[in-house]
Amino acid sequence: MGKAWQAGLWYFLAIYALAFLMGTARVLVVAPLIGRTAATLIELPIVVGASWVGATWLARRFDLRRRSGRWPMALTGFVLLIAAELSLGVFGFGQRLDAILAEMATPLGLAGLAAQVLFGLMPVLVADLEPAARSGGG
Repeated sequence: MGKAWQAGLWYFLAIYALAFLMGTARVLVVAPLIGRTAATLIELPIVVGASWVGATWLARRFDLRRRSGRWPMALTGFVLLIAAELSLGVFGFGQRLDAILAEMATPLGLAGLAAQVLFGLMPVLVADLEPAARSGGG
């Protein structure tokens, strides 16, 4: 497996673990206190921020300097995220796939989906902030 694909796997594992823990806390602790929408809107920027940190660190760790080298990392992380989300919903919580997709079409679901898309793009987006990646160095 190439280093970009490995970076994508580690990126997914790290951020999904954090998001899973935060989601559990959101559902069990925060949402009953302040409501589902507010709790989700607090959680999303934290996970997106963690995605930024994780993508930056892992791209450096795996020496993915060029933006083009980060696309496999981004794609791997995003595909694994969506597969995990759907699998957890269907097999973990007994939801039907059409119900999961319908939930994604709600305003709150779209906010979550936007955060997932940002997670997927983050390895490439952070490359624009690094001089070596912008110039094609390395």
